Amino acid sequence: MALFYKSTRDPKNVVSASQAILQGLAVDGGLYVPTEIPKPVLDFAELAEQSYQEIAAQIMQLFLPDFTQDELRDCINQAYDQKFDDPKITPLVKADGQYYLELFHGPTLAFKDLALSILPHLMKKAAQKNNLDKEIVILTATSGDTGKSAMAGFADVENTKIVVFYPENGVSPIQERQMVTQKGANTFVAAIEGNFDDAQTKVKQLFNDENLRSKMAQNNKAFSSANSINIGRLVPQIVYYVYAYTRLIKTGRIKSGEEINVSVPTGNFGDILAGFYAKKMGLPIRRLVCASNQNNVLTDFFQTGNYDRNRPFYVTSSPSMDILVSSNLERLLFYLAKEDTVQTKQLMDGLNEKGTYTITPEMKQGLTDFFADFASEEETAETIRKMYEDADYVVDPHTAVASCVAEKYQVEEGTALPTVVLSTASPYKFPQAVLQAITKEDTVAEGFAAIDKLQRLAKKPIPAGIKELEHAKVKHQSKISADQMTHYVEKVLDLQ
Repeated sequence: MALFYKSTRDPKNVVSASQAILQGLAVDGGLYVPTEIPKPVLDFAELAEQSYQEIAAQIMQLFLPDFTQDELRDCINQAYDQKFDDPKITPLVKADGQYYLELFHGPTLAFKDLALSILPHLMKKAAQKNNLDKEIVILTATSGDTGKSAMAGFADVENTKIVVFYPENGVSPIQERQMVTQKGANTFVAAIEGNFDDAQTKVKQLFNDENLRSKMAQNNKAFSSANSINIGRLVPQIVYYVYAYTRLIKTGRIKSGEEINVSVPTGNFGDILAGFYAKKMGLPIRRLVCASNQNNVLTDFFQTGNYDRNRPFYVTSSPSMDILVSSNLERLLFYLAKEDTVQTKQLMDGLNEKGTYTITPEMKQGLTDFFADFASEEETAETIRKMYEDADYVVDPHTAVASCVAEKYQVEEGTALPTVVLSTASPYKFPQAVLQAITKEDTVAEGFAAIDKLQRLAKKPIPAGIKELEHAKVKHQSKISADQMTHYVEKVLDLQ
């Protein structure tokens, strides 16, 4: 059976992989999912001898069948090159009894680089395949990392523009400086009053605004997304789950076919959903550990079956997880509902209208692939400090959340299986939070002084992407309300 992509809200809305990448969000408001999850016979021992790029070519071909092998290899070679400061792309490091998959060796020091380095190339190929001669406008909301990674990937890419919205005071100072200094004549970024959910909700509305869509068409432009709602973001993320498993085989830590657990710091649910796809296609993962910070809406959902965003919103030391509306969870709901688009839409309508929904007992039985818990701010800081003192290994707050919750799972389940923790960001992106955790001091150095002090503790070179920020020129200074986002888009795109 040929693989296509269908909407979670309309069974008749079926498109090719390249069309799904171009559209980002389905026109009916749903998210695209593969018509089937590939179940190849994977020779893990053979894959263990292959590079990241070679594994990426095999896995992505399964999910993007209308791209030729040569087209995919070209995209992969352009994406995973010297812009990553480690030739392994995602090295696996053992520390304090767990394995840390370092996903922060790309240009913006976050896991988003693994997908957003390749998405522009996939999108260009997709436009050629579908004879799209319109300018592609990437419209995205960010909780800190997606914005910079997306802008870095699309900066000065021909026939594209990218517009990014982030929550003012809701990202780390380094994350903000990365965005506001981004070069490229086609990049635009604005801080909004409110939190990430406010930005994300409005972006979804913009995608489905018929008046705005008509103006875009009249000006020969079309929206697409760089958020994880785009399957062009999700598919590349499946690769590093497979890669991590094969590195455990290569180093003799497991034998082919043995199970592992994976702990994922989770906000918008895209990264862990990629792990879910990896498990369903045959990767021997026993449990996907869904690790949240104090914004623990997902923890409550997995434990009770009730999703309720009507709760306090906390600004934490792990801002990329400060999210109460996890967009990609809709894809999991679709599978839990046995691909019933009507039921899926009803649940999402309930979330939009009342801020809550409850899945059926039958659907809740389908959550056994996951374990969910959260780490408080105190637990997060203690994990950072413990890792530094016991293993001489420095992690950022998001990674610390995943490490802490992984330990909770191991204690609760009594499992001794190897655990891979996804290390999603460099500690240099959050120097003040990491310093406070390690030193226990209430007041620590700020800005680049904090980075210098952290370097002396971590004993690792400051990444080039951080060094260049100190003297980078600020290009973007817009601060707006969520209600002004439509006007901002029309202004920067010069829509008549």
